[in-house]
Amino acid sequence: MYEVLKATSLVINNIDEKVKQLEEHLGAKGAKAYDEYCEMCGEIKGLLTARKFLTDLTKNLERSDE
Repeated sequence: MYEVLKATSLVINNIDEKVKQLEEHLGAKGAKAYDEYCEMCGEIKGLLTARKFLTDLTKNLERSDE
């Protein structure tokens, strides 16, 4: 069980880093066109959705261990 929690934590950290990179890129006016902007926003939204699923899974695993 510990290995699963450790793995989900690692993935969540990787997601957070990627979201931070995308946000910085957007903040630096990295999107040259509206479609590129929409694509980057969609990627952030998808990553944050995956992060939410992982944090919910982690909480459920921790509760089931009690």
